[in-house]
Amino acid sequence: MAPSLRNLQLTAAAGGRRQASDEESGDLEDVRLLDSYEDGNSDKSEGLGMKRIQVRITGMTCAACSNSVEGALRSVDGVLRASVALLQNKADVVFDPNLVKEEDIKNAIEDAGFEAEVLPEPSTIRTKPQGTLVGQFTIGGMTCAACVNSVEGILRDLPGVKRAVVALATSLGEVEYDPTVISKDDIVNAIEDTGFEGSLVQSSEQDKIILGVSGMSSELDAQLLEGVLCNMRGVRQFCFNRTSRELEVLFDPEVMSSRSLVDAVESGSTGKFKLHVKNPYTRMSSKDIEESSNMFRLFTASLFLSIPIFLMQVVCPHIPLLYALLLRQCGPFQMGDWLKWALVTVVQFVIGKRFYVAAGRAFRNGSTNMDVLVVLGTSASYLYSVCALLYGAITGFWSPTYFETSAMLITFVLLGKYLETLAKGKTSDAIKKLVELAPATALLLVRDKGGKNIGEREIDALLIQPGDILKVLPGTKVPVDGVVVWGSSYVNESMVTGESTPVLKEVDLSVIGGTMNLHGSLHVQATKVGSDTVLSQIICLVETAQMSKAPIQKFADFVASIFVPTVVAMSLLTLLGWYFGGVLGAYPEEWLPKNGNYFVFALMFSISVVVISCPCALGLATPTAVMVATGVGANNGVLIKGGDALERAQMVKYVVFDKTGTLTQGKASVTTAKVFNGMERGEFLTLVASAEASSEHPLAKAIVEYTRHFHFFDEPSTTKDAQKNNKESNYSWLLDVSDFSALPGKGVQCFIDGKQVGNRKLLTENGVSIPKFAEDIVVELEESGKTGILVAYDSTLIGVLGVADPLKREAAVVVEGLTKMGVKPVMVTGDNWRTARAVAREVGIQDVRAEVMPAGKADVIRSFQKDGSVVAMVGDGINDSPALAAADIGMAIGAGTDIAIEAAEYVLMRNNLEDVITAIDLSRKTFTRIRLNYVFAMAYNVIAIPIAAGLFFPWLRIALPPWAAGACMALSSVSVVCSSLLLRRYRKPRLTTILEITVE
Repeated sequence: MAPSLRNLQLTAAAGGRRQASDEESGDLEDVRLLDSYEDGNSDKSEGLGMKRIQVRITGMTCAACSNSVEGALRSVDGVLRASVALLQNKADVVFDPNLVKEEDIKNAIEDAGFEAEVLPEPSTIRTKPQGTLVGQFTIGGMTCAACVNSVEGILRDLPGVKRAVVALATSLGEVEYDPTVISKDDIVNAIEDTGFEGSLVQSSEQDKIILGVSGMSSELDAQLLEGVLCNMRGVRQFCFNRTSRELEVLFDPEVMSSRSLVDAVESGSTGKFKLHVKNPYTRMSSKDIEESSNMFRLFTASLFLSIPIFLMQVVCPHIPLLYALLLRQCGPFQMGDWLKWALVTVVQFVIGKRFYVAAGRAFRNGSTNMDVLVVLGTSASYLYSVCALLYGAITGFWSPTYFETSAMLITFVLLGKYLETLAKGKTSDAIKKLVELAPATALLLVRDKGGKNIGEREIDALLIQPGDILKVLPGTKVPVDGVVVWGSSYVNESMVTGESTPVLKEVDLSVIGGTMNLHGSLHVQATKVGSDTVLSQIICLVETAQMSKAPIQKFADFVASIFVPTVVAMSLLTLLGWYFGGVLGAYPEEWLPKNGNYFVFALMFSISVVVISCPCALGLATPTAVMVATGVGANNGVLIKGGDALERAQMVKYVVFDKTGTLTQGKASVTTAKVFNGMERGEFLTLVASAEASSEHPLAKAIVEYTRHFHFFDEPSTTKDAQKNNKESNYSWLLDVSDFSALPGKGVQCFIDGKQVGNRKLLTENGVSIPKFAEDIVVELEESGKTGILVAYDSTLIGVLGVADPLKREAAVVVEGLTKMGVKPVMVTGDNWRTARAVAREVGIQDVRAEVMPAGKADVIRSFQKDGSVVAMVGDGINDSPALAAADIGMAIGAGTDIAIEAAEYVLMRNNLEDVITAIDLSRKTFTRIRLNYVFAMAYNVIAIPIAAGLFFPWLRIALPPWAAGACMALSSVSVVCSSLLLRRYRKPRLTTILEITVE
C-alpha cells in the first residue's frame, strides 16, 4: 500500500504553481515579483452576502497537490474564489452561503484525497477594503534627518497607523494604516499640522484618480464639468484645480471603473473635454522640477539683492564719488546704511521666510534642524547690525554693521539648496527610466456583443482593464502584461530578462508590459494591469528599497537628533569665551576689527560656528547612496529589496547554491534507458512516464517528454496552454495511476493496474533487492554527474534511467570568481552524494551537502551562521524558500517561483549566476561610498567648527567670515550627494578581471 500522505514534506525540486511551465519556456512571463503567496486582494465581483473562510489542509506535498485542491474547490457551484497556500497548508475560499455550505467545501477537499478542517472566525466580505492600506505621501519642507525623525514619530503615533517610513532624499512618506480607524485626509492633516506640506501621491486602495483636463476655456466650462460629475452615479467626491487643470476624483470602484468615469465625463461634455490620467510618478517628477525652479528663483532674487550690498561694502570705498554719496547723511543714518538695511530686510524676511517657517515647525515639534541654525545665524547678524545703527544714532558712537553677512549667508544657503535639489533629482533617475518604459497610450480593439472586432480606439494605458484586447503594432511597446490571442512576432524582453535576443511570441504565449514588439502585429488580451504588472512591481520594489533605511543610518539619525543643540551650545561657549577673554585681557586689542569691540569680535566667531555646522550632510550620506545603488542594481538586472539587505550583502562569507535550476539549467534530459527483465523498451518507458506524469520535478518532466519522443508522438507544443489543452491527444498513451505519492529525496510511487511502481530508496524500503550490475550502472551514471533512477514494478526491478541536467555555462567561472573575492561557495542539494560530488567537482565547489531534505537546507544555513558569519543563499524553487528565508541574504533566480522571490532579499532578474557577483560587488562599492560620505560629513564638521570658532586664530590669524562659513555649509551636503552620484558610473565587474585572466 502507498504510505499515508499525512505530514509529507515538499519534494526536493518542487516548483510553484507555475514552475513547470516556467522551466520549459525559460522566460519570466508568469513571475510575480511582489505578490505574497496568499492573495489578499478580493475579487472585484465579491459583494455583500459573500462569505470567506480559511481551511487547514493536511497532506499537500507539492504544487500538484495545491493545484488539485484549487481545481476541486473551483468546481464547486457557489465558490467564487479559491486560493491555496502550499507552505501554509491553508486554503482561502470566498463563496455564496446561499448556494454552498462550509461542509460542502470540506467534503470537496476530502474527495480530492486530502484532510480538511475549517478554521474558526470566518469573516464576511464587505464593500470597504479589509485589513490595512499603504499610502504614499509627499512631504514638503524637510531639510535634514531631524525633520525626518520628527515626521516619522508623529505619523507612528497616529491611531490606526501600523508603519511609517519617511525618506529625506525623495521627500516621500509611506504609511501603512487601517482605513477603518484613520483616513488618508487625516494623515495629510497630521503632516500639515506639524508644519510640513503634505499630499497623497497614491494608495493601494484603487478608488482615486487624478486626471488632466484639456479643452476648458471659461468658467462656464468648469461649471459644466462639475455638473457632469455631480450627476454621475458612483462619484463620491471631486476637486478641480483651475490653475493646474487637474481633476481629482474619489469614486466607488464597485460601481464604476476609471475608464467608464473618463468616458462618461467626455461624453457628458459632448466631446468638449479631453481627459488623460496623471501618472503618480510623473506628477512627483514634475513636483521635483517645480521645487528646483522655485529654489532657483529664490536664489537668483537673493543674489540680485545681495550683490549691491557686497559692492557697497567692498567696491564703493575705492570709488570716491559713489563712496561720498553713500556717506551722505539722510536723517539719523547715512544713505548707505539705509540702502543696506532695506535690501537685507527683504532678503532676511521675504526671501528667507522659508527658513523661519521651517524653524517654527521644528520648535513646535520639539525638535531642531538645519533651518534653526540658519535662522539663529542670520538673525543674530541682522539684529546686531540694526542695534548697532540705532545705538549709533542715539549715542553717536558708530560700530561696524554686518548686514552683508546675513544677506550672503542666505544667498549661499539657497545656492546649496538649489544644487542639492538638482543632485537629489538625479538619484531617482532609475525609477524615472523604468516609468518611461511603459507606453502612454494603447490601441483598444472594440468588439460587438458577438465578439467581432468593429473598430479600434486609442486609450490611456492607465485605463486598460483585465480582459481588454489590445492591438500592438510593430515598433511599439506592449502596454500591459497579457496573452497573445492573435498574430506572431518577436519581442525584445531585455528590459526584464537582460537578454537582448528577441523572443518569439505566438498565440497563447504571455507578453510583459513595457517590452518592445519588433516585427509583426499582435492582439494581446490584458491579464495584469496597474500595480499587478511585472514592470509596476519592479518599480514598486525599487521604490520600496529606496524608502528603506540601512542599519548604518541609525547612527546618522542619532547624531542629527543631538547635533543642533550641541552646535548652539558650542556657539554660546565660543561667544562667551572670546568675549570674556578680551575683557580679561587674554588677547590684545589689535586683534579687534576697525571700530569694533570685544562683543562684535566674539559674535562673528559665534555666528560662524552656527552657520558652518550642517547636519544635512550626515542625513544624506546613506539614503542618497542607497537610492543610487538600488537604481543601478535595477539597471543591471539585480533587484534589491532594501538598504538592510544591501548592507548585509557586503559582509557575505558563504554563498550557498542550490543545484537543480540554479547551478544547472533546470532542463533535464534522459541520456540512458536500460531494461533488465526483457520488457519492451516502449512498455518500460510508458510505465515510468505514467508514474512520473503527476510529479512537478524537472527530472519527471524530462522522462515524460523523452517517452513521448520515443513513441514518435507529435512534436511538443511550444506553448504552455496548448500543452494543457492537447494533453488528451498528446499524452493519451499514459496509463491510469492511483495512490500517487512523491517523497522528497526518495522518489515517487503509485499503482498501475493494481501493481506498485516505485523508484530509488523506496525500493529497499519495500524489500526490492537491487542486483550488483544495476548498482554498478547507477554508480557509473552518478559519477559522471547524471542522476540514476531505478524502477520497480510489482516488487521487481525492471530497469534504470539516466537523467542529466547540464550546468549553466557560467557556473564554474562564477564559483571561481567568488573564491577570488574571498567568498566561500557551498552546494546543497537533495540529490545523491555521487551526483552532487560530480557536479561540485565540475564547477569547482569543495564544500558539498547532498541528500538534504528541503527543511534541512535551512539547517545547513544555520550551521554556517553559528560563528556569526553572514550567509547568502541562491535558489529558485519553493523547496528553497525556507533556506532563502533563513539566510542573511536570500538571492532568488528571477525565473524561479513566486514564493522563492517573495522570500529573498535580492532578485536576479536575468537568471544568470554572474549577477551573484554583481550583487555582492555592488553592495561593497555602495558601502565604501557610504563610509566615504560619512568621512566627508564628519571630517568636515570636525575640521570646520574649530576653524570657525577661531581656535587657530591666535597662531595663524585664520578667521572664517560668517558668509564664507555659510558657503561651506551649503556646499557640504552638495558634496555628499555628488559623492553618492558617482555610484551611477558603476559597471558590473568583468569576470576576466576578477579571475585575473589576460585576454589576448
